[in-house]
Amino acid sequence: MHQLEISDLITAVDPHSGRRLPVRRTEVSQQLRESGDEHAARIVAGLPTDEDGALDPHAVDRLLISVHTELQRLSEELRIGERLVHLLGPLFTAIRSTTGKPGPYRLVDVGCGLGYLVRWLATTNALGADVELVGVDLDATLVGEADRLAHAEGLDCHFIRGNAFDLPEAATVYVSTGVLHHFRGPALAEFFQAQAASPAYAFCHFDIAATRLAPIGPWIFHRARMRNPLGRHDGVVSALRAHSDETLLRTASVPGIRALLYEPRGAVNPFCTTLRPIIGARPQLEAPLRRALGRDARRMVGPEHLAEPTR
Repeated sequence: MHQLEISDLITAVDPHSGRRLPVRRTEVSQQLRESGDEHAARIVAGLPTDEDGALDPHAVDRLLISVHTELQRLSEELRIGERLVHLLGPLFTAIRSTTGKPGPYRLVDVGCGLGYLVRWLATTNALGADVELVGVDLDATLVGEADRLAHAEGLDCHFIRGNAFDLPEAATVYVSTGVLHHFRGPALAEFFQAQAASPAYAFCHFDIAATRLAPIGPWIFHRARMRNPLGRHDGVVSALRAHSDETLLRTASVPGIRALLYEPRGAVNPFCTTLRPIIGARPQLEAPLRRALGRDARRMVGPEHLAEPTR
């Protein structure tokens, strides 16, 4: 059975107009039951509906903002901003030295949610004044809340509702945190192919590391750290849906992109590893990126890491 995340099912948007579509509670509950997840079906059954049995969009919006606020707290505790800058700093150094072009450069956060990463980068100015910071998400409510928070905090960044790969101005670097496991099968390959087909120089996507500890470890962690039942459920399912090293490296290895995995399985303690990145760079960037990383470049491997030993 394919395990499903509740948050993926309780909102729907017309891909062309961006108009929000009604979602019937009974249909979502049935879909979850058919996947073998009675617990998730009960969570959805407790959500309010309108007279027609569609989930109340305002209640869903409040719920998603609440869950994403808890995710932001976890990102702060796990120091995701610092970990991303540890790679993005050298990556932009490599881009600046290789292209020889002055900025501005453009970082686009795919599936930005409440925009924590973009807002953290804007607060710290960790990447430099020549990097424009943009968050993109398909959920208008989350984008609206991210924009409100950025204005309240007086930050120089902005947020857009839509498809990150259809923006009028292309990214220099695409990033994301906790997004890759949502893409299954051909959709994961299409995600990487869209970036390779764009003018972008690189991408850096942090996602949940697949470890032998799932589901027990994530269950204990989310039970202790998440207050909302939906957040607890989806957090555990996310860990179960995490892509393997092999899947990430092979799928990200598309023409024109050199795929590199940082901290592959076996190189780190699974008890301490939560999120780790897959990096994609134009081939000419790999050498300057490794130079900029210094000794830490040893923690970065390419698809040849997966090659079977010759007999």
